[in-house]
Amino acid sequence: MPVSPSADARASAAAGPRAITENIRLKLRVPARLRNLELLLIIVAIGINLGAIALVQLGAMGHLGYTVLGLSGLLGVLVFAMHITLRKTARDADPLILPIITVLNGLGIAMIYRIDLADESTGWGSGGVRQIVWTGIAIIIAMAVLIIIKNHRVLQRYRYIAMFSGIALLLLPLAPVIGDTRFGARLWVQIGAFSFQPGELAKIALAVFFAGYLVSARDSLSMVGRKFLGMTFPRARDLGPIIVVFVASMLVLIFQRDMGTALLYFGLFLVMIYVATGRSSWILLGMAMFLGGAFVASRYLTYISGRIDAWLDPFNQEVYEATGGSYQLVQGLFGFADGGLIGTGLGRGSPEITPLAESDYIVASLGEELGLIGIFAILALYLLFVSRGFRIGFAGQDDFGRLLGVGLAFVIALQVFVVIGGVTRVIPLTGLTTPFLAAGGSSLVANWIIAALLLRLSDTVRHQPQLVIEPSIENRLVVGQ
Repeated sequence: MPVSPSADARASAAAGPRAITENIRLKLRVPARLRNLELLLIIVAIGINLGAIALVQLGAMGHLGYTVLGLSGLLGVLVFAMHITLRKTARDADPLILPIITVLNGLGIAMIYRIDLADESTGWGSGGVRQIVWTGIAIIIAMAVLIIIKNHRVLQRYRYIAMFSGIALLLLPLAPVIGDTRFGARLWVQIGAFSFQPGELAKIALAVFFAGYLVSARDSLSMVGRKFLGMTFPRARDLGPIIVVFVASMLVLIFQRDMGTALLYFGLFLVMIYVATGRSSWILLGMAMFLGGAFVASRYLTYISGRIDAWLDPFNQEVYEATGGSYQLVQGLFGFADGGLIGTGLGRGSPEITPLAESDYIVASLGEELGLIGIFAILALYLLFVSRGFRIGFAGQDDFGRLLGVGLAFVIALQVFVVIGGVTRVIPLTGLTTPFLAAGGSSLVANWIIAALLLRLSDTVRHQPQLVIEPSIENRLVVGQ
């Protein structure tokens, strides 16, 4: 005799297809909303970039030139291509990162082009054209990263390969024949007409290694130690990793003559080990070690002591006129002062007076023509980018992704602080470049790769399984009473 299904069974059967349909519809709607928001912001970003270049041309030449505008339009096409790539490969990725770096990159191109007009540089000899070409290459590489790396956890398997790659890239400028010294620092590799800074890619490789290493070594670095002044300090046997990174940073400082890169690598490791262990004692130890090493270096290395003298007393005539003295710093400060609150206007200032106005001092160039308001807007974009990176890192449920996200975001934050702090005389000058703004192909490629990895991380975080706790029958009965 057939048994008729109960009312509950019929209700579950009727609700089943509807629940499945609602889940499918929800999964399709949220990614479309994120990508649509990104598309709208990209249109605004490209409009800002084209408007900046047009204002530069009108301010400096008095008329529009369509060559650079056309090349910048082609970059906009590549940005749309990356947006489509995100729709196909990372539909849940953060919708703000790509528009932010598009605006920053475009403003950098506009200012570099402005300096080209002042120097009467044209064709491939102009920094603006080269920057546009390098931006196109960087966007293509970023799309390749998104397509190849389907899940960020794959990178954890290759942490030791990343370590050896990072060390090799770090030491490559010291190699004979191909190593090249510029502006007193040995950071470049020259192969024929092609040159690049391998240290820019080394920071990504070392971030991957630090994240992978600290996941496995976190327990021994965080659980055991001695207490002193209310803080738990690590044992001597656990100090090996930080000593190795400290020695590597000091070698960069001594042989490559670059204080900024040494600070970047050491600061990156300190922040990642703090996030992994939660011990503030690591920060105190690391800062004491680096400040001690920098103090000794300032006593025995003339280029370090020269930068400190230029920082402490830049308007001293003797320091101002010395080789490698404070001339560049003072000209940048005068540029900021000339810009004032609202700036002279794009194309209306004289940023070319400052040495390396398109690279090390591009922030001062922007400050002169966009004013304090423009610099605050740029800093707000960086702050938003870094905050999204931290949010992506801390939202992850796997330790490797959390450390990698925080490390990559902190690399950008530290570079911005060191560069802008140097040109505004908050700290001594270093040799780092402003991310996405400054001229230089190596920096552009590395920073676009960082952005691509953060986009991949954000997509993976949104796809991770969420913990759902169903209330028990007893709890429902208690609540109902």
